[in-house]
Amino acid sequence: MPTRSTGAITQDWEPVVLHKSKPKAQDLRNPKVMNQALRSGSEVLTVKKFDAGSNKKTAGPAVNARKLDEGTEPAALERVAGEVRHAIQKARLDKKMSQAELAKQINERTQVVQEYENGKAVPNQAVLAKMERVLGVKLRGKVGK
Repeated sequence: MPTRSTGAITQDWEPVVLHKSKPKAQDLRNPKVMNQALRSGSEVLTVKKFDAGSNKKTAGPAVNARKLDEGTEPAALERVAGEVRHAIQKARLDKKMSQAELAKQINERTQVVQEYENGKAVPNQAVLAKMERVLGVKLRGKVGK
């Protein structure tokens, strides 16, 4: 026979609420589940998507493309100035360094140093700062002053 505790017996009168689990997203797209919900009379949320299922093209993008074509933006990006190119090359040769050695010291590819010396690179202030530190020459701001 089971033994009972000798203490006073108390009851817990706190309400216990059981909730039904929410339907999964996969079930919401299932047509069988949707039909069952409609038959049972429960609330079903429907959302109409904008221009869903239509092949019609709007005139909006053509207007935006025209505005882009008529824009007054510069066609080409700014390149490294001639005086900066010569300053990099002169300082590198004064220190008797190759382009590969300079690239290794500034943690960049050799191609980056070549582009800066040829004037093909778009100036990056971080790269110029690294070159200034290694070469000991001012390359940003007013060069040569």
